[in-house]
Amino acid sequence: MKLLRYIIFLKTIVLLTSVNNQALAFTSFSTFQVVQQDTTKKDTTKKNTLNKGELQRNLKDTTKNDSLKKGSVQSNPKDTAASEKIQYAARDSVSFSKDSSIVYLYGKARVIYQGLELDADYISFNNKTNIIYARGTVNDKGKYIGRPIFKMEGQGTSMADSLRFNTATKAGNIFGVYTEQEGGFFTGGKAKKQPDDEIHSKGQTFSTCNLPHPHFGIHFTKAIVTENQIIAGPLYLKIEDIPLPLGLPFAFFPKPNKKSSGIILPTPGEDFSRGFFLQDGGYYIGLSDYWDAKLTGTIYSYGSFSARGASTYTKRYKFNGNIDLNYAFNQYGTKETADYNSSKDFRINWSHSQNPNAKPGTTFSASVNAGTSSYDRLTAGGNTYDPNQTANNTLSSSIAYSKIFGKGINFTSALRHSQETQAKTVSLTLPDVTLSVPTFNPFDSKDRVGEQKWYQKISVGYSMQATNQINTADSLLFKKESLYKFRNGMQHNIPISMSFNVLKYFNFNTGLNYLERWHLQSIRKTYAKVPNQQDAVFIDTVPGFNRSGQYSINGGLSTKIYSTAQFKNLGNFKALRHVMTPSVSFGYTPDFSDPSKGNYKYAYYQDGSPKYTILNGVVEQEKYSIHESSYYGGPGQGKSASISFSVDNTVEAKFLSPKDTTGTGEKKIPIIQGLGISGSYNLLAKEFKLSTLSFSGRSQFTDKLGINYYGTLNPYLYEDVLDTATNLTNRKLVSKYTWSKGQFPRLTNFGFSFSYSLNPEALKRKNETDDKLKEQKNTGAISPEQAEALAKVSRDPNAFVDFNIPWNFAFSYTFNYSTTDVGQMPTVTNTLNFNGDMNLTPKWKVTFSSGWDFKSKTISQTNFAIYRDLHCWDMAFTWVPFGFYQSYSVDIKVKASILQDLKLSKRKGYYSKF
Repeated sequence: MKLLRYIIFLKTIVLLTSVNNQALAFTSFSTFQVVQQDTTKKDTTKKNTLNKGELQRNLKDTTKNDSLKKGSVQSNPKDTAASEKIQYAARDSVSFSKDSSIVYLYGKARVIYQGLELDADYISFNNKTNIIYARGTVNDKGKYIGRPIFKMEGQGTSMADSLRFNTATKAGNIFGVYTEQEGGFFTGGKAKKQPDDEIHSKGQTFSTCNLPHPHFGIHFTKAIVTENQIIAGPLYLKIEDIPLPLGLPFAFFPKPNKKSSGIILPTPGEDFSRGFFLQDGGYYIGLSDYWDAKLTGTIYSYGSFSARGASTYTKRYKFNGNIDLNYAFNQYGTKETADYNSSKDFRINWSHSQNPNAKPGTTFSASVNAGTSSYDRLTAGGNTYDPNQTANNTLSSSIAYSKIFGKGINFTSALRHSQETQAKTVSLTLPDVTLSVPTFNPFDSKDRVGEQKWYQKISVGYSMQATNQINTADSLLFKKESLYKFRNGMQHNIPISMSFNVLKYFNFNTGLNYLERWHLQSIRKTYAKVPNQQDAVFIDTVPGFNRSGQYSINGGLSTKIYSTAQFKNLGNFKALRHVMTPSVSFGYTPDFSDPSKGNYKYAYYQDGSPKYTILNGVVEQEKYSIHESSYYGGPGQGKSASISFSVDNTVEAKFLSPKDTTGTGEKKIPIIQGLGISGSYNLLAKEFKLSTLSFSGRSQFTDKLGINYYGTLNPYLYEDVLDTATNLTNRKLVSKYTWSKGQFPRLTNFGFSFSYSLNPEALKRKNETDDKLKEQKNTGAISPEQAEALAKVSRDPNAFVDFNIPWNFAFSYTFNYSTTDVGQMPTVTNTLNFNGDMNLTPKWKVTFSSGWDFKSKTISQTNFAIYRDLHCWDMAFTWVPFGFYQSYSVDIKVKASILQDLKLSKRKGYYSKF
């Protein structure tokens, strides 16, 4: 039904014949055209048009010859109704019959009449019979050129071998028409419009091939088109002009001006585990111009089945979205045997987006992806047979609403969900609320004149967060007891800050931060002694409102240091520039863990005796925070005063380059980008005052190759201690710095990664293709079928092969090394992936992707594919030679017409196992 709907192509006949609408005549043509004009004195206020009723009389008054010289112009001395005006022109010549009733136009002829624009190599108009006739011509090489091209006002352009049109009866014939309708092309045959507005068609072909002589198509022997219906038959499929025994003796189609419903035919196939199948058969429901739905299902010969309900909605300039509900029942093995198992799974997808201009300052969006943990694994990624989708083990969702009030106050509320399918755990946030107020200067005046005084630089802000969250197993999420496992709370933050320059080159800032937390529950701990084991702890949750507050003081200083080295005798290497950005900050937080402040309580055993612990070498009664189970927690134990420091470095080299387009003849290459090291020093700690030192950066060796690296340095020494109880040697850190022994800080973590393409043009072409697809999608002037094709490209750009790229080879490598703080248990992980493709001929391409698993010392999943571009068809052979997804497939199919100009072939992988 969807394909045959393109029968509406017969409307193109109406483009030619329905010329009863008013249309203004044009007064100018292209520069190559020569308009016939009167050589006698004329009224220059009249337009260069002809009235068809006075055409013959005007021509006789102008000349006695039956032809005019090239370059002459004829004009009507009288102005008549615009609907009767005809404009014409020709590049080569314009001639007339002996009685001047027929005008002949040769060489790129053009006629404009009542909104009809007609171009052809030859056009004639008979004033007696009211017939316009147009055709092409045969050139010296025997090629038919200059075919008629016609267009009605506000409509598309069509081409034909020849056409004949009666301006009086509004009837016409078109021979060998070629026109595009909603991504499909109609070619050949003959169409005739009757006086009663019926259109009779004969011998036309519909195809998605955009050639005038298509490789394949559905051939209509006869068809009658009325205002509300189309009757056709017989119709059959033909490939390379060979009729195939696939067709219908007759067909009847309604021709509504709105979406129509219809049956969706299933796709047959075979699955190794579930048997033969009929996939995605069902019914399409065109509910309205803004909303549709699709109900489909899949059945398997081994007893499995699935059902799907999908709906798409849109309101132009307002919002759009789609919802997808999936249910699957799968069973494997033989019933009543040990290898039999079955499962029931579901998946919910919902996407909603709002046009930013629909309601400025207010947005609502949704992205929901939730379901059972085994859905992707047991349904082959929702019947996509995509190994990446099948191996996916994370799901996430977000539904968010935000509004900006006056003076920039921003309110956001969101519902969030995250799911780990392998561990079968789920995290649900219902809701997460944020309110933020932009910083403002309470002591500054709008009428201030001159620079700010120091107190006028004081700024104040406010932000609030509230969260209600649960983390549990997915099987327990909807149990009643899960309601008591929610962790919640509210947090208020009020920052007060001030910044100014010191000694011209230093930027100094200082501030005070107050943090207030509200809790709806707290905990109470009780301990019990267990012989030869750690003490057992019993935790009781106490509902009820309670609060905690804390404040901190901070300050910071930063600057930039520039240094440049110039070189004159190092060839093209001319200069080296180094920018260093050191910064230091100080922070102080008082101790809020005193039980008298209500945030902590002393620990006791069940018999009421106090529980003691050793803290910093001192025996003290143990304390615990009553807010441990709250989402935001409570104040930390003990006071802190720390100094944080960091140094960021950028190194840039300057070379002479004749290819530089700035006119300086120099090229800058960033050698080191953002190489920084940072750490902190706790002034109040009795030992281990200095934190570990972290560093990271990026180096750009060439325009095509860059490397990212990171690491951690531990500045403390370690020593081996003999445990007398176990007679084993344990290694522990000691509060002594490595440089005290002349050693460099110990590297406990280091990693780097890089990727490289031997053909950088491949990446450039891919980006250009993605941009072109997005541009076509954003124009909105495409059919729903074309929009769906573009949506598939956007969802998986890597699933398409670009024949414009002759070859490519790319690889990526990731390395990570880590140890414990004392340098034990070293672990190395590294990953190598590579892929490539090559055009064997302009129409044949071979692709592959693979990698190396360093842990198992074997090749990772490998894919080979061979593609053949057949213009409007394509053929693909895919092969997974080994591994869990070992399989092969051969696919031959028709390409969507919108993909032909991009020369793309869609990849499809069919895997026999999952």
